[in-house]
Amino acid sequence: MKIIASMPAMAVYGYRAYSHYELGEALYIADPSDELTVAENILMMLRPNGTYSLLEAVVLDRILVLHMEHGGGNNSTFTARVVSSSGSDTYSVIAAALLSLKGPKHGGASHKVSKMTTDIEENVFDIDDRDEMYDYLSKIADGDAFDGTGLIYGMGHAVYTLSDPRAEILRGFIEELAKAKGREREYRMFELIRELSPEIINKRHPTNTGICANIDLYSGFVYDLLGIPEDLYTPLFAVARSVGWCSHHMEETISSNKIIRPAYVSIVQDKKIDN
Repeated sequence: MKIIASMPAMAVYGYRAYSHYELGEALYIADPSDELTVAENILMMLRPNGTYSLLEAVVLDRILVLHMEHGGGNNSTFTARVVSSSGSDTYSVIAAALLSLKGPKHGGASHKVSKMTTDIEENVFDIDDRDEMYDYLSKIADGDAFDGTGLIYGMGHAVYTLSDPRAEILRGFIEELAKAKGREREYRMFELIRELSPEIINKRHPTNTGICANIDLYSGFVYDLLGIPEDLYTPLFAVARSVGWCSHHMEETISSNKIIRPAYVSIVQDKKIDN
C-alpha cells in the first residue's frame, strides 16, 4: 500500500527535479492533499497554478484505472511474477517490473504513437481526407514513411483482436476532452487511423483474427490534452501498473507458500526419498 500510495508523488517530484536541473525550469514543489484523488493530486502537483477541471481529473483517473492491470502475460507483469517466484522482497519485485517497463515496446509505446501522429500531421496536407490518410498510412506500413519499420503504432494486440475494451472505454472521454480543448480535428485523425489501419495492415500481413486499435493509440493524445509532459508518459503508466504488479506479487507469494511448497513437500515425504 505504501508503494502504491508513494508512486504518484515520486513520479511528479522526479519530473519537477528533472525539469529544473536539466531543462532550466522553475522548481516548485506542492504537497499532496488527503482531500484529493490520486488523479487530482497529480494534476495539482504538476501544474504551477495547481488548477484543473473536473473533466481533466475524471479522464486522468480513467486512464490510470485502465492501465492499472492487464493480465499476467505482459512484459512487466510477467517480470514481477518471475522475480516474486524466487521469494524476493516487494521492493525488488517492483524495481524489476519498472526496468522491464522502460523499453519502447512496452512502457514507451505511447511515445511512438505520439511521434508517428506528429509525422502524419507534418506530411499529410489534409488529415480529414480519408484517401490522403489511407495513402500515407500505407506508406508507413510499407516502411516508406516515418521510422521505416513498417509498423502502424497503436494498432494490433497479442490478445485483443476484435477490440481493446480499454481503448473503447477511453474513446468517449477523449472525444469530450478534445472538444473542451478545441482539438476535435486531431481527434478525427486518430479515428481515421483506427478505421483505416486494419485493412492496410491485413493486406500486407493477412490474419484470420482481427486487428484493432489498442489503448496506446490514445494514451499519448490523452496525456497531451491534459498538458502532461512526454517525459511523464511512462512514469504515469508505472504509477497505474504498480497496483497490478503488487497484486501479482501477492498472488505469486501466496501460491508459492501455500500451494506449491506444501504439495512438493508432501510428494517428497510420500516417496520417502533417502540421501
